Amino acid sequence: MYNARLLTSEDGQGLTEYALIIALVAIVAVGALTLLGGQIDAIFCQIKEDLNLGG
Repeated sequence: MYNARLLTSEDGQGLTEYALIIALVAIVAVGALTLLGGQIDAIFCQIKEDLNLGG
């Protein structure tokens, strides 16, 4: 009886799917920041200069 319930349980499968989705989103986010990091830095530097904050 216990083994039958263990074989039909899908709780672990759902948790694994969520973990894979979170890992994929993290990889995409790191990749995007790596590719766009220089451009984002340039935009913020331009904003600082326009506001005369220096730095």
